[in-house]
Amino acid sequence: MPRKPKKLDLESLTPLKQAVLAANKLLVQYNLVTLTWGNVSGIDRKQNLVVIKPSGVEYAEMTADDMVVLTLDGNVVDSKLNPSSDTQTHLELYKNFPNIGGVVHTHSRWATVFSQMGKPIEPLGTTHADYFSEKIPCTRNMTANEVAENYELNTGKLIVDTFKHKNPDYLPAVLVKHHAPFVWGVNPQKAVENALVLEEVAQMAYFTGLAGKGQQIMPQYLLDKHFFRKHGDNAYYGQK
Repeated sequence: MPRKPKKLDLESLTPLKQAVLAANKLLVQYNLVTLTWGNVSGIDRKQNLVVIKPSGVEYAEMTADDMVVLTLDGNVVDSKLNPSSDTQTHLELYKNFPNIGGVVHTHSRWATVFSQMGKPIEPLGTTHADYFSEKIPCTRNMTANEVAENYELNTGKLIVDTFKHKNPDYLPAVLVKHHAPFVWGVNPQKAVENALVLEEVAQMAYFTGLAGKGQQIMPQYLLDKHFFRKHGDNAYYGQK
C-alpha cells in the first residue's frame, strides 16, 4: 500500500513565522532595503517547511499571518498570498546548505555596488574576518538561457556552484553578479546580522580602495585568528 502522507503541523510554525516577520522588519530598521527590495526566509528542518515574506507587500503592513509557508518543492501549504519572487533561490540554498536556517536577499547599496562591478570583497581587516572566513565571492555571469528559463532557480544553482569548493557555514554570503547579495545564517535573525555586517564590510572595502594605496589584503594568519575566535570548535569569544 502507498505510504500515507505525513500530516503537517502548521500551528508549530507560529514562532518561525514571527521570527521571519521580525527579521524582515529588521531589514528596514538597519537600512538594508529600499521599498520592498528584499526578503527573509526561515526553515523548519523537522518538517522541511520554509516560511518566507510575501511578494511586494510593504514591510510596515506585514503580519506573521502574511508569511507564506512552502514545502522544499515550492508548494504553498499555508497562505493566500504569493511568496517572494526570489523563493526558488531560497529553496535551492536550503536544499544544498543543510546547516543554514535563514536566508536574506537585499539590494543593500554597498554590497550591490560590488555585485554590479562583478568583484569579490577581499578580506582587508578584522571586521571582515570576524564573520567571513575568506573573500566574499562574486558569481559568474548568468547565461541567456539561465535567465530566460527558471531564472530564480538558476540563480540558486549558480550560488551553489560558486560554493562547490567553499564552506557555506564559514562564508555565509555571496554576490550575484549584476544583481545583489544573498546571505544566510543559522536562523533568520543571524542571517540578517550577517547581511548587516556584509554591508558594513562592503562600504569599508570600497573606501579603502579609494584611499590611494589600493586594497591591502590582510595576512591569512590574522584572518584565521579572528575568524576562529568566534567560529568552530575552539571558539572562545563571548560567554559560554
